[in-house]
Amino acid sequence: MRELLSKLWFQVILGMIGGVVLGLLLSPTAFALVDEEIAFAIAPWVALCGNVFLALIKMIVVPLVMSSIILGITSAGNVEILKSLGLKIAPYFVFTTMVAVVLGIFITFLIHPGSYVSSDIISQITSTAVPVEKAVVNLSIPDMIVGLIPISTAKAELDGNILAFVILAIFIGVALMNIDDEDARPLKDLAKSMQAFSMKVVDWAMKLAPYAVFGLLCNITIKIGFDAISSMSMYVLTVIMGLLLLLCFYLIIVYFVANIKPLDFLSKIREVQLLAFSTSSSAAVMPLSMKTAEDKLNIPSSISKFVIPLGATVNMDGTALYQVCAAIFLTQLFGIDLTLVEVVILALTTVGASIGAPSTPGVGIVILATILQGIGVPVEGIALILGVDRILDMCRTTINVTGDLTATLVMKKLTGFSNTSEKTAKEFVNQEK
Repeated sequence: MRELLSKLWFQVILGMIGGVVLGLLLSPTAFALVDEEIAFAIAPWVALCGNVFLALIKMIVVPLVMSSIILGITSAGNVEILKSLGLKIAPYFVFTTMVAVVLGIFITFLIHPGSYVSSDIISQITSTAVPVEKAVVNLSIPDMIVGLIPISTAKAELDGNILAFVILAIFIGVALMNIDDEDARPLKDLAKSMQAFSMKVVDWAMKLAPYAVFGLLCNITIKIGFDAISSMSMYVLTVIMGLLLLLCFYLIIVYFVANIKPLDFLSKIREVQLLAFSTSSSAAVMPLSMKTAEDKLNIPSSISKFVIPLGATVNMDGTALYQVCAAIFLTQLFGIDLTLVEVVILALTTVGASIGAPSTPGVGIVILATILQGIGVPVEGIALILGVDRILDMCRTTINVTGDLTATLVMKKLTGFSNTSEKTAKEFVNQEK
């Protein structure tokens, strides 16, 4: 029992159960052991440890992402290896995102959750919702491509645009591989020191993880109780069923690519999934994801350090599925029929919106809802979506990190690395030829 209590995943489960139980006891819409004002006053104090945990992770997410990608690129040792990795990982990420979107469209049209919400709730939302400012600016595709280049890192930091730092890190890593070793060594050493510093802060933060999970879930449960979930239960069920289908898709890939049984794979990555579910933060899980990939899935560090930080930013399959489900749900809610062309446009828009989207909860669906406003979807419907967003955010983050770990196995197979050692650059280049 003592050994079990020392396991992080078990501590996280205890924190989750304790947080939900205490939250229900205090929630005004559940057992209501205390007055509503007292419960809402207690909630932020209970969540303090969790917010400190997330703040620590957010503090070091930029140096961690940049250093990990730089070291992942430079550890490839050869431009040909890097080119092969990039040319393989990009189509794979796009493919899995499209599969996620198709699954989301299928499950939402199949269940049709919009028909299960009463007209009274729709009327209430429409009359009380606060208008949301327009979040999308009409840009041409060339402008969008140019906009990917991080001109101002300070602005990118303020906007929460982690994709800008990913692109900057890729430029730095590729440039370091194309200059003399003597000139490149200081920046490589700086990246190593930056990663070591980031991992140490993460190590400190992880000691707070079980208490953070307890506080965050207790805070959420106090605020939403049963009401928000019960009124949106079919929508929540639709998204969760879609995410489970996507998980099954990953398990099939893992079985045929790496010959790992589904239960064995889930057992190896359970700590990552539990932490992702509890914190709703891919950034918080990234160090544990890399460690799990290398130690339990036998992924070479050159792959894990490149694929996982990149995937944590652009491989948002769970988010893509959630966004398309939410968007179609809104059209069903307000009785708007989508043509086939509009569904295709929605699918493509969802793929783009899920790539490099800011990590702020609800931002992705706000962007999509604003786009849908052009075909008659009232933006006030977002208020109903955001009522259960945090719960679904926890679920989709779990699927996101699972997709990243699946991607490392796929890349290991495609690049031909052995289980016990990494191939040298010369062997890899010869194989590619």
